[in-house]
Amino acid sequence: MNVFLDYNSAWYVLLFAFLGAWALLTVIRRSSVSKHEIKEQIFLAFGGMVSLALMEFFAVSTGLWNYTPGNWPVILWPTYFVAILFGYQMLRSVERVLLRKPPI
Repeated sequence: MNVFLDYNSAWYVLLFAFLGAWALLTVIRRSSVSKHEIKEQIFLAFGGMVSLALMEFFAVSTGLWNYTPGNWPVILWPTYFVAILFGYQMLRSVERVLLRKPPI
């Protein structure tokens, strides 16, 4: 498996779209974000990265998918990391909205 650093610009779009959405949700939720929650986000992102790495290892080693030589983008992992951070913020935002609604 070769690693390369020259990848399609769509990877940058994907990375920065997740990063921007995460930053936007963090700013919107700023009043309820504590230091504990920031640590929780980072811990969740690293835990998610470990699970994604294990998934990739399992899938490649069992032949579910493979990477052709010279086609393994390093930017994939930072994109996974930022996507997990975004997912956390999205979950907290939805949770906050749902908890405000009165029961039907």
